Amino acid sequence: MEENQQRHFVLVHGACHGAWCWYKLQPLLEAAGHRVTVFDLSASGIDPKSLDELRTFPDYTQPLFKVMESIPQDEKVVLVGHSLGGLNLAFAMEKYPEKISVAVFLAAIMPDTIHRPSYVLEEYLARTPTENFLDTQFAPFGRPEDNLESIFFGPQFTSSRLYQESPPEDIALANSLMRPSSFFMEDLSNTSPFSDEKYGSVKRAFVVTGKDKSESQEFQQWQIENIGVAIVKEIADADHMAMISKPSNLCQCLLEIAK
Repeated sequence: MEENQQRHFVLVHGACHGAWCWYKLQPLLEAAGHRVTVFDLSASGIDPKSLDELRTFPDYTQPLFKVMESIPQDEKVVLVGHSLGGLNLAFAMEKYPEKISVAVFLAAIMPDTIHRPSYVLEEYLARTPTENFLDTQFAPFGRPEDNLESIFFGPQFTSSRLYQESPPEDIALANSLMRPSSFFMEDLSNTSPFSDEKYGSVKRAFVVTGKDKSESQEFQQWQIENIGVAIVKEIADADHMAMISKPSNLCQCLLEIAK
C-alpha cells in the first residue's frame, strides 16, 4: 500500500456507548486524509430501537452489517472495534472477510475459532470480581424464556473504571448519553465458533490500553495469546476509553496499523 493512500475507517463502539464516543478521534483521522464512518449499533446512541426489541447478538449488530453491505466489492475497510465491539467485529469478519483489510481490536473482546463466541466473555466475567462492577446495573429484559440480561454502567463505575484518565466533561457527557446494553450471553453460547476460513482469514491487530481498570492488561494479553494477532500496539497511559483519554495516540496507532 502507498503511504498516502486514503483509507476508510469504520469505528464500532462498545456496550452502553454510541457513535458519540468517537467524536475526538473521527476529526483526527479525517484531518490525516482518511474517510471515517461512525454509527450507532441497535438500541445504542440515538438509534430508535429499544433494547426490548432485540433478541440476539446479530440483532444488535445489524447496523454494522448495513454499513458493510454498503461497501463496494473492490473496497476494503479498516474495521476498529472497542471493548464489546470486538464481538460485533467478529460477526462482520465472518460475513464480509473480503471487505476488511485489517480488524483492529481496541481493548476489545476478541473471540477465537475453537470455542463458542461466548467463551472470551465468560473468561472475562470469571476473571473480574463482582465488586469491580461497582454501581453497574444488571437486569432482566424481554421475554423470560429468552434469558436476556441488560447491563448499564453506573456513574461510579464510569468515572473510576472506564474514564479514570479522561477529562471530567467527557465523564459528564458519557453519563448523560449512555444507554443499557446486553452481552446476549444466551445467544452467544448457542452460536457455533467463528470459522478459520472467514473470521480467521482477516488480519487482526490489537491495541492494548495500559491503564485500563475495566479490562486488565493481563486479560488483554491472555486474549492476544489465545488467538494470536499480526500487530500489537500499546497506549501506556490510556484508560479503557482510549479514544477519549488519548485520541492523538490512538489516531497514530491506527494510522501505523493501516499502513
